[in-house]
Amino acid sequence: MRVTYDIHFHRASPTGDDTGPAIPDDPDPEPRPLDLTDEQRAAWHRLARRAAREIGAVTCEEYLYDLTMLHDGPAGHLQLDYSGDFASLHIAYHYRGQEARPIMAEAYRLGRLVEEELGLEGHDHEVGQPVRTGDPDVAAARLGGVSDWAQTNLT
Repeated sequence: MRVTYDIHFHRASPTGDDTGPAIPDDPDPEPRPLDLTDEQRAAWHRLARRAAREIGAVTCEEYLYDLTMLHDGPAGHLQLDYSGDFASLHIAYHYRGQEARPIMAEAYRLGRLVEEELGLEGHDHEVGQPVRTGDPDVAAARLGGVSDWAQTNLT
């Protein structure tokens, strides 16, 4: 089982609350099959083109329950899963200490593209900050610290 640092995106609330919905303790055991509108698919394709231009090569796959975008670059590996009203960006707890800074800079850059192109609002629950105004260095410190601890104590 791979444990990841996750950043979640959801439809913006009409109240402007940027903390995002609570992450369910027990996710739905049977996810619904992917059913995107034409507009959602067009937004996904715009995001993929823009991500390729701005952060580097991406690979996109369609699965029964979501669309997935993978990015492998010099900074590391990112995975974005999208199901229409919700998306999650995953970064493996692999990047120790200062090694986490470049991958989190890319993650936040991709996260801001998700907000702009998909119309979703991102929140990094790991450090309690919105993606739009959040500091990638704060997230990198968390990722790097947890990764360092895990690799020192669990391997």
